[in-house]
Amino acid sequence: MTIGTSNAPGARDVGRPPVSRPSGDVAGLGIDPDQLPDGLVVADEHGRVVCFNAAAERITAVPAADALGRRLDKALPLEDLEGRRWWQLTDPYGGLAIRVGQPERNLLLPGGREVLVSARYVRTEPTGPVHRVVVCLRDTEARRRTERSHAELIATVAHELRSPLTSVKGFTATLLAKWERFTDDQKRLMLETVDADADRVTRLIAELLDISRIDSGRLELRRQPVDIGAAVGRHIQAYVAAGLPADRFLLRVEQPLPDLWADPDKVDQVLSNLLENAVRHGEGTVTIDVTPATSPREGEDTGTSVTVSDEGPGIPEESMNRVFTRFWRGSKRGGTGLGLYIVKGIVEAHGGTITVGRAPGGGAEFRFTLPVSTPAYLA
Repeated sequence: MTIGTSNAPGARDVGRPPVSRPSGDVAGLGIDPDQLPDGLVVADEHGRVVCFNAAAERITAVPAADALGRRLDKALPLEDLEGRRWWQLTDPYGGLAIRVGQPERNLLLPGGREVLVSARYVRTEPTGPVHRVVVCLRDTEARRRTERSHAELIATVAHELRSPLTSVKGFTATLLAKWERFTDDQKRLMLETVDADADRVTRLIAELLDISRIDSGRLELRRQPVDIGAAVGRHIQAYVAAGLPADRFLLRVEQPLPDLWADPDKVDQVLSNLLENAVRHGEGTVTIDVTPATSPREGEDTGTSVTVSDEGPGIPEESMNRVFTRFWRGSKRGGTGLGLYIVKGIVEAHGGTITVGRAPGGGAEFRFTLPVSTPAYLA
């Protein structure tokens, strides 16, 4: 049977039987259709809607009472992105008998609202007539947010790459064309700039790879014994060697610390990012406390906590919940805004937790805790 359509404005089904909203379960599982997170619409062998759950009401803005008992094409007047009526194109009741459904695709409701729609054709025999048409509806908002996030990432990367690559291209082209005209000091300055810009591009590519691995759950950890107090000390020494005064940092390590098994490179990445943020955006003394802590992982008693705090203006209260999201840069511009997102991903990949708050001195305070994670063969 082919679902009929009418072009007349406001056309209604003739002889539409009175129906009430179904309250039965789904496939005998004791689940009410209204408990399902996705929209569920079911039509019987005659093409009339027999189930229209609460999620379908929310997604389509059509009351269930108006949909139940109507023909499927009237209850769900869907069109594809080219304006063609979907039910006429797919013809579930009159089409090929070997078809089992329709894959998920973007379709439009009246008014242009976009929904994700998939359908399943239920037959009592493999090539018999359609007994039920089961339609799943999903809102596109979550997918749109993901697409916007990807678009923002691409735009940010393009912007961040353009500046150093333009510099590299400009200086190298100038040197190649006019090498003999420059003094050794001028050549060194330009080459040092090229080297710094190349490092910037390398860091950005590394950040992108980290984000890809974090988002896909493929961030690999190579656990080894880590002396986290010594790791913090190495970072401080690097800053002092670069010209910062030694009294800008205060390192306090509470002993004894539990043995920590973690990926030393990833831990260095976390420490580098947190200390760089404190030095660049904070003021006064940067204090780093390394202490034993309760493990954030069930089944383990101990962990190690690192707290990095400064005496700067801190992070506004209304921004606290956005600190670990992509592209958050705070009040100052600069950077990609991806560092803290990556830090959170690395800490959580270790089974740890990270928080942000206000330091006793008024600045920002970041605290992350890692479980001991002793390998099973040493436990």
